[in-house]
This record gives sequence, C-alpha cells and structure tokens, in this order.
Amino acid sequence: MIWQYIIIILILLIIAFAILRTKRKDFKLEANKLIEYLGGTANIVRYEVNNSRFVVELHNVDLVDKEGIQKMGAKGIVEIDNELKIIFGDDAKQLKKNIDDLK
Repeated sequence: MIWQYIIIILILLIIAFAILRTKRKDFKLEANKLIEYLGGTANIVRYEVNNSRFVVELHNVDLVDKEGIQKMGAKGIVEIDNELKIIFGDDAKQLKKNIDDLK
C-alpha cells in the first residue's frame, strides 16, 4: 500500500521536473532574437544593463522591431533620441551576458 504512494509521488516529481525544464528560457536564442529586433549587430553602437533595464544606443532607431521586443517579454520600451531603454526585469543581465558571448 505504501509503495503505491511512493510511486505516485515519484511520478509527480518527474512530471514537475519536466515542466520546469521546458519553461526555462534559452538565453542564447533570446539574445539572437534581440539583436535581430534591434536591427542587427551593425545597428548597435553600445549596450549596457542598469538593474532591470537593457539600455542600447543605436545608429538608426527606425530599424527596431518594438513589437517583437515586447513579445520577448519586455515590460516597457522608452525611446530617447537614438537610445532605447528596454525593461526586461531579471532577464536583462542574462541577455547582456549572452550578447557579449555572441560578439
């Protein structure tokens, strides 16, 4: 009788682990998408992370796909001249790290 409960608990743990694993973001893929949405590497002048904001200076802001960035999970985008401040939350640091690795 107790073995049935142990088996059920093990099956539930395996299912929970599988669900958590599939929900993890692939930040390399996300970084590639972000570069594409920003108009490519040639359009990026500089970038940095300030807390939860990803700040990027661009040659041409008209090349940016803001809707695509929003779909990535950006909570907001502020445009000032040729600079974008994109609020990503905790993901901002991971995205910068992966963009650094790509360049």
